[in-house]
Amino acid sequence: MALSSKDTQLAELKDLITNLNKTVEMLQKTIAELRADDAQLKQERDNLKEQVDFLTKKLFGRSSEKKVIDMPGQYNLFDEAEAEQDAKALAKEEKAAVTEVSFKKKKTKTTFDERFAGLKVYEKVLDLQESEKFCSVCGAPLIPIGRTFIRKEFMFVPAKGRIIKYYSMNYKCPECDKISTEPPIIVKGSDGHPHMLHGMASASTVAWVMYQKYSSCIPLYRQESSIKDEIGIKLERATLANWIISNATEFFSPMFDYFHRVLLKRHHAMADETPLQVLKEPGKQAQSKSYMWVFHSGEDGNPPIVLYKYSPTRAGDTAADFLDGFCGYLMTDGYSGYNRVKTVVRTSCWAHARRYLIDAIPKGKENDMTSPAVQGVIYTDKLFSLEGDIHQKNKTADAIKEARLQKEKPVLEAFWSWLDKQVPVHGSRMDKAVNYISSRRQYLTNYLEDGYCSFSNNASERAVKPFVMGRKNWLFSDTVNGAEASSLVYTMIEMAKINGANPYHYLYYLLDKAPSSDMSDDQLEALAPWNENVKDELNQRAIRAQFDGDDGMVEVTSEK
Repeated sequence: MALSSKDTQLAELKDLITNLNKTVEMLQKTIAELRADDAQLKQERDNLKEQVDFLTKKLFGRSSEKKVIDMPGQYNLFDEAEAEQDAKALAKEEKAAVTEVSFKKKKTKTTFDERFAGLKVYEKVLDLQESEKFCSVCGAPLIPIGRTFIRKEFMFVPAKGRIIKYYSMNYKCPECDKISTEPPIIVKGSDGHPHMLHGMASASTVAWVMYQKYSSCIPLYRQESSIKDEIGIKLERATLANWIISNATEFFSPMFDYFHRVLLKRHHAMADETPLQVLKEPGKQAQSKSYMWVFHSGEDGNPPIVLYKYSPTRAGDTAADFLDGFCGYLMTDGYSGYNRVKTVVRTSCWAHARRYLIDAIPKGKENDMTSPAVQGVIYTDKLFSLEGDIHQKNKTADAIKEARLQKEKPVLEAFWSWLDKQVPVHGSRMDKAVNYISSRRQYLTNYLEDGYCSFSNNASERAVKPFVMGRKNWLFSDTVNGAEASSLVYTMIEMAKINGANPYHYLYYLLDKAPSSDMSDDQLEALAPWNENVKDELNQRAIRAQFDGDDGMVEVTSEK
């Protein structure tokens, strides 16, 4: 039966409604997808904005990571962690600390004589001209009645160059010469140096070129120009480079190898690495990265050791090979390459963990206590504060370990509990901080096992800094031999500094003594910068350097 017009209209309306519902569902789905895309784009925008703020802060902001947050109740985060501590004992400690600080002696100002102690002193008398030594009234000759002090001045004497020709004075016995038919016995004078340095340069000259480049960060091309301007002679930078490479390789390698053997016998060490560009490295482009590794002894009370090791790669095999035979605790940053070192217990640097949290603080939220990153920084600041107090009040490893377990472990447990509750936005800097710290949780806790373990890797980072500062000036090493020589010279300079010795005079001393691979460990130990006899000798050399230092030389004529 044919449908009426009303039925037809009703069917058409139902179809229309069905189509409209499908359209609505499709539009709703499209809207949901667009909203999801919009949320994702906004998050990506926020992450990029956060990254821009972070890079801007790194580029233009202050480099110091010191942070002072003084807000009421900020240490309530630690109430639960320290609830079990003896309140009376804690109050007693705080009172003692306050009392100790209140009696701190004010630092006195350094006097002129103290600042320039040890320098040679000259006197200059300001006299009258001969024509002025007559009385202006009667014309009688004036007689001296004494002198009056006027002023003191510090004078810097520019560099000077000289050629030294060595002759041996020869002697024979005249009596034996008369009665013997054999050739006469001739005795020759000697300065006790069986060697001559590479390059026809004195030990002091080679040491000064090394010191200028690696301690004062003056590249060879600038030294070349300075020598020509100040002394008037032309020394090619290639000549200066050969002096460094040849002499460092021969005379510093034995000391480096000895320091390495001593380090491997220790039970605490640190490591870090930084990029280096070597232009002429086989199998690599000039723009590719090589690395300078730094290995530092632990803070165990023994004489400190710092060694620089050149490597063409950042692969963990470099650390594994260099530390082969070392057994103990190894403090590093978060680089996974150190996992190749199998015979160590790894400890991670809390300064790096704190740095990640500081970088995660949003711009303008530095004092916002609701910010998770700020809360995390407060936890780490508390740990650093406790660590400083513990080392100030405890001097033995056992006492430090016990104090850490008593005071720092509760804060650590509270920190891990807080960290587990964090749900940062994916891809944000806080997300990176949480992932970085969580993945190194065990390494960050291992320092509690031994009182000699370091809390941070700051010592090795400080050792890297002189190399980084120098790299900003000389930019790259030309050859592999140059990079390896640089690692040797940096080692000797920083070994001198860290052991309280004069770095220039230590370089001079080693070139003068000429260590060799034939020497025993006892002989090399006698040349180590922590040796008190060596320090006394260096001090004497520094004092003698203030005088003319002719040492029996007679000036004859200038070289033509």
